[in-house]
Formats: sequence, structure tokens, C-alpha cells
Amino acid sequence: MYNDHVCVTRHHEDQLTATLIVLAHPEPRSFNSAWAGKTQEVCTGMGDTVLTSNLSEMAFDPVESRIHYSHLAAHEPFDPLKAQETAAIMQLLPRDVVSEVDKLRRADRVVFHFPLWWFSPPAVLKGWFERVLAHGETHSVTDRFDRGQFSGRKALFCVTTGSQEPESAFDGREGDVQMLLWPLAYALRYVGFSVLVPETVHGVHGYHEGARRNALQARLQTVLDSQQSLLQDWDNRPELQFNSDDDFDARGRLKSDRPSHSYFIRHGP
Repeated sequence: MYNDHVCVTRHHEDQLTATLIVLAHPEPRSFNSAWAGKTQEVCTGMGDTVLTSNLSEMAFDPVESRIHYSHLAAHEPFDPLKAQETAAIMQLLPRDVVSEVDKLRRADRVVFHFPLWWFSPPAVLKGWFERVLAHGETHSVTDRFDRGQFSGRKALFCVTTGSQEPESAFDGREGDVQMLLWPLAYALRYVGFSVLVPETVHGVHGYHEGARRNALQARLQTVLDSQQSLLQDWDNRPELQFNSDDDFDARGRLKSDRPSHSYFIRHGP
């Protein structure tokens, strides 16, 4: 079982590296769970402080709503950003959010393990972002993007898709997987994280049979066996490129002489 716990060990003689592993899959026997477990095993062996958040096992509530904010008056309309900001100021953020924020603040790096369902992360992970990246606590109008609180930290998505790799390419019928992951990556960029190029494993589903199932199992075992080298090469892994604050004009539009790193932020119509 992939439990939520902290394992503290020495990385170097006088240095600790903390890794937070966030798992968003409801089945403990799934490949996503095994992959997250391998990340935990490798990081512990490397001497990291390992923090984990198994969102399904924790029964993390992904729905942001007024029930989480006891300070709100009954007649007061629920405005998520205002509710979060006021709760942060009053130190009344929900306990589960406070716990997750604490893990984020302690972590030098974060590894997210999840599948893509309906062309996006599972709802529990999206809800984790909506609630844990609380306004007034992890970001503000001034503390974001280049000035984000988590500047200097790195994050990595370890993702599975049910589609095959060609289908998930830029011209594939399932849509460009890098584009599908961009909004989640940009949320991390918003609070200051650097985001590494995702590690994606395709064709992971339960409908393989016979030789195809055996081939899949062998391929997935190779992924698990390669996780140590992936994590050991963490500092050399390329990062997703985002525009800096200076690349935008006073209206927040990309300047004509600045590069476009994504179709989400580009020149022209």
C-alpha cells in the first residue's frame, strides 16, 4: 500500500533534498501507483526527505466550496478567491489544505503521478490544484510568475495515456499530449515552479490480452527500472519554456519581438 508518510534521511553530509510525490489514481494495484512507489523507493535510496500525497487514499475533497470555510457568513456569496485569501489572513484555511501547502513549502521538487482521463488529469488532481494553490497563501497579485513563491523549485509530471504514442503526437487524433498537459504546468509556473519536460507512457489500459498484455507488462517494467536514472539525472532534464514577465506589455499581451513557446501564447490570430 502506498501510504502518506514522511521518511527523513540524509542526501549529503549537511544537505537535505525534499521530494513530494503526488499520486492521483484510485487503484493501489495500478501502474500509476507502482510508478509512484518506485519514485518513492528511489528517492528514499538517494537520501531524500520523501513526502507523499496519495489523493484517493486520503479521500481528498477536490470540490472547492463554502463548506470548507467556517468564517463565511451565511448570507455572504461564495467567492473562492476571496474566501481563500481571507482564510489565509485569518489562518483558517482547511486542515487538508494547510497540510498540503506545508508539504509544498518543504519540497525542493515535486513529482506528480497520474493518468490522462478525457484529455485532462483526474478530477481529484485538478481539485487539488484549485484548493491547495490557495489565493493569499501560495500566490497573490504580486507574488506570481517570475515572482512566484516557489521559484527555484522543480516539478515533473509522470503521466500515462490509454492512447498510443502516434495518436498523442502533435498531429495525432487524441491531441498533442504536451498541449493537454500545458494548463496544469502553467498553474505551477503561476506560483513560481519550473516544470520539467513530462515523462509520458502510452498505451496503458486494461484491455490488452495475451501477447499484447505480456508486451505491455514488459514495457512497464522497463519504465520502473528506468526511474532511478531519470531521477538521478533530474538536474539535467530539460525544462518547459515559458515567457518571462518582461515578455508582455502593459496590457498583458505578448510583445511582438518576444518568442512564443506554446500555441497557448502566440503571435497572430
